Amino acid sequence: MSRTVLILGASGFAGKAFDRAFFTDGWRIRRYQRGTDPAEAARGVDLIINAMNPPNYHDWARQIPKITELAMTAARVSGARVLIPGNVYVYGRQPGPWSNDTPHSPCSRKGKIRADMEAAWRESRLPVTILRGGDFIDEQRQGQAIGLVVLKKLYTDRVTAMGAPEIQRAYAYLPDFARAAAILSKADDLPVFADIPFPGHNFSINDLVAEIERQTNRRLEINRFPWWALRLSAPFWELGRELFEQRYLYDHSHSLDGACFESLCPHFDHTPLEKVIARLIQLHTSG
Repeated sequence: MSRTVLILGASGFAGKAFDRAFFTDGWRIRRYQRGTDPAEAARGVDLIINAMNPPNYHDWARQIPKITELAMTAARVSGARVLIPGNVYVYGRQPGPWSNDTPHSPCSRKGKIRADMEAAWRESRLPVTILRGGDFIDEQRQGQAIGLVVLKKLYTDRVTAMGAPEIQRAYAYLPDFARAAAILSKADDLPVFADIPFPGHNFSINDLVAEIERQTNRRLEINRFPWWALRLSAPFWELGRELFEQRYLYDHSHSLDGACFESLCPHFDHTPLEKVIARLIQLHTSG
């Protein structure tokens, strides 16, 4: 029997990936239209995905609570579980690997906003799944930092490191992440509040460069990102200010513990990292 999912933010970066993955998995897709009644939109659905997010980190302090209340309204009326793509901001600078048992200890404003949002869901007693991933990787130029910054100049044989190039960081290949969400959303025995870290991939800029060089037989130059420019622009450029606040994540080695996810999806087939990188090479060297 086909299930119905309501996607909040279906036209966004993550929302489109969820749309594709759930459609492929046989779900009926319902896309929320901004400005309409969320309660009416959610009637009869089996799952709600809250992929709605202010673009470029705009006004999170006011917008995230509004989006959360919209999703909660839809959940109360429908009785459906809500799935939220989570991030790692809530952990701050704690040593990893980070798991569902790692306490929240944010060291940034955005981390505090996200931690407060997750606490509100926990206190609501509404059924919710936080599927938590590292930086998203996708085959789109308008993607996250790895596309916008790190590999932006790959066609000139240059890679930009946003921190120490030996630092290991957590990444989630977005098609895998969305596919995992579809699989997890069929489970009937999840706790009311399910916090599930998605292990994804871990690599450093040095690792990335080595794999690109192996696949292309080209030598790459590593440049350092000019954080000083963001510091100077922060007082009058909102996005620059918000990005600068996250600088610590590029110098803090971290990973996500996959034990919880693997217990729920023991046979999940992650796309091998070399294949992910091959797709990124094709995207960023095709002109």
